[in-house]
Amino acid sequence: MNVQAPSHCPLRVDFGPPNPVLVAAFKLPIAVHWCGITCVKMNNRVLPLEDHRMQKENSSKQFCYTNKVTPKWHDIWTRIQIRVKSSKMIRVIQVENEEKLKELEGFNVWNYIGSFFKEKLNDTYVTVGLYSNKTCLKVDVLEEGSNYTIIVARTFDPKLFVVTFLGLLLFFCADLMSRSPLFFYSAGISIGVLSSLLIVIYVMSRMVPKKSPIYLMLVGGWSFSVYLIQLVFRNLQEICKLYWEYLLGYLLVVGCISFAVCYKYGPLENERSINLLTWGLQVLGLLFLYAGIQIRQIAIALIVIAFCTKNLEYPVMWAYAIYRKVSTAPEKPSPPRLLTEEEYRIQGEVETRRALEELREYCSSPEFSAWKAVSRIQSPKRFADFVEGASHVVPNEVSVHEQEYGLGGSFLEDQLFEEEDGERDYSFEEEELL
Repeated sequence: MNVQAPSHCPLRVDFGPPNPVLVAAFKLPIAVHWCGITCVKMNNRVLPLEDHRMQKENSSKQFCYTNKVTPKWHDIWTRIQIRVKSSKMIRVIQVENEEKLKELEGFNVWNYIGSFFKEKLNDTYVTVGLYSNKTCLKVDVLEEGSNYTIIVARTFDPKLFVVTFLGLLLFFCADLMSRSPLFFYSAGISIGVLSSLLIVIYVMSRMVPKKSPIYLMLVGGWSFSVYLIQLVFRNLQEICKLYWEYLLGYLLVVGCISFAVCYKYGPLENERSINLLTWGLQVLGLLFLYAGIQIRQIAIALIVIAFCTKNLEYPVMWAYAIYRKVSTAPEKPSPPRLLTEEEYRIQGEVETRRALEELREYCSSPEFSAWKAVSRIQSPKRFADFVEGASHVVPNEVSVHEQEYGLGGSFLEDQLFEEEDGERDYSFEEEELL
C-alpha cells in the first residue's frame, strides 16, 4: 500500500487495486435493501377481485372489488359477499378505496388502536352494497404458513326474504300482536335473554349515586355489552357446539326471570299503551321492510303501498258505504192513484170484513178477558152473538145509516150546499177584484 500526497491534499493513501470480496460485501446490503423495498411494493400491490372467481394466497395482500353490474328489479333479495377462508387466524379490514388502503400502511394512532378491536377469524364474510362502486380489503396473515382463499359471491340471500316477510307481518298484524298475551310474554322473554347485560347495567346505574366516576365505566359497559352481543351472534354456531350446557342454563335462568317480570306487570290494558306498542311495531316493520329489500326504489314504493293499504282501509269502507247508500236510496215516491167511488166502497167492505174477523178471533182466544169485557159493555148478548158470527149492526142501524149517508141523505146535501156556497164566494171575490 502506497501513501501519496495529492496536489489538493497533504496526504494520499493508495489502497491498490479494488478487492472483489470487499466490493461484493459493500454491494450486498444495498441489494438487500433494494430487494426489500421491491418486495414490499409487490406485496402492497392491490389485486382485483371478480365475481365467482376464487383466489388462493399465503401472505398479507390487498384486494379491491369493482361492482360493474347495474342492479335490476329482480335483485331485490340479492347480496354480494366476499368470503375469506383461511387455515389459520387472519385479520380482515374493509375500506372504501385504494386511498384508504394507503392510509392503513402509514402509522396512525387510531388505526393502531382499532387493530386491537378487529376480530381474528379463519372464516369471515364481508358484505358489499349492491350500489357500491368499489370495496377494498386488507388481509393480514397473523401466523406463518397460513393459506387462505378469497371469492366474491353474488347470490340470493334467504335472510333478506325472511326480514321482508317479518316486516310485512309486523306492519299488518301489529294491532293483533299488541293485544295478544302470547306475543307480550314471548317478546318480553326474548328481550330479557338478548339484553340481560344491558338490564344489569341499567339497574346498577339506578343504584349508583349521581356525579360519580363509575358512570364512565357504565357508559363503557353499554358499548361493551352491545359489542359482546354482536360477537356472540357471529360465533353462535361454535358456542352452541362447545358450550351448549352453559347456553342452556343461561336461557333457562334468564328466561324464567324475564317471564316473572312480565307476569308481575301483566299484558297491556291501557288503550294508549296498546296504541303506542302498535305504532312501534308498525315502525319496526317498515324498517325491516326497508332493510330486507336491496333495491331502494322498490323498497320505498312497497312501504308507501303498505302504508296506504293499512291506513286507507277505513276511508275506503266509508266511501263504499256512502256509495251503497246513494245507489240503493229509494226514489221519490209517485203520488198514489185516487180511488173511484166504486173501488172505495169495495175496499171499505173488504177491510171492514177482515177487521171484524180478526176481532172475533181475538175475542175467542185465551188472551181475551171475557168477564172484564162483559162488565164494560151495555149489551152482552149482542156481543156474544157477534162473537158467534152474527152481524155487528142491527137492521135499524143500517136504515139510519142509509138515511144519513146514502143517496139523498142529509150528509150529502150538506156537502153540496157547502160546495155551492164556496163557489159563490169565489165568484163574488173575483167580481170585486175586477
